[in-house]
Amino acid sequence: MIVALLTICLSASSQTKKQKESKGTKVLVAYFSATGTTKAAAQQLAEVTKATLHEIKPEQPYTDADLNWRNKQSRSSVEMKDKSSRPAITGKLSDMKKYDVIYVGFPIWWNTCPTIINTFMEAYDFKGKTVIPFATSGGSSIKQSCEDLKNAYPNLNWKEGKLLNRASKKDIEDWAKGL
Repeated sequence: MIVALLTICLSASSQTKKQKESKGTKVLVAYFSATGTTKAAAQQLAEVTKATLHEIKPEQPYTDADLNWRNKQSRSSVEMKDKSSRPAITGKLSDMKKYDVIYVGFPIWWNTCPTIINTFMEAYDFKGKTVIPFATSGGSSIKQSCEDLKNAYPNLNWKEGKLLNRASKKDIEDWAKGL
């Protein structure tokens, strides 16, 4: 009888432990990628963190002409000059509440994040969540982007962001574990 009782207790303890593990931290990797570079980094990050991957999609996709930063009249140039610009997004998440940690990824435009990231940040309630920016860039650091996000949304729990240009899977894993 004692052996049977111990077996039942150990089985219940094991099930409780499995339930707690399955209720662990829920992670989301949300990203905007105009050319595919940030998408590749986001996919690697989602893989190493075992996160759900979500693309922040503009309602009106960007064309090559829209992305021509040398043209002051291009869509991206006009949006970036207007700090109140909020390009519409499509494919909103219906279950943001279930995530505890949200990585937000983007290419760096004009030394900061594209205004579509503000659209995403303002579309959901991030209260009680940890938000971690990551980016790709042809030459800028992520520092200004992180400062701008923290200033725009000061009540959020921000962790230090990282530039993931040509980052290996191991680099990304080490960074994510270090947070």
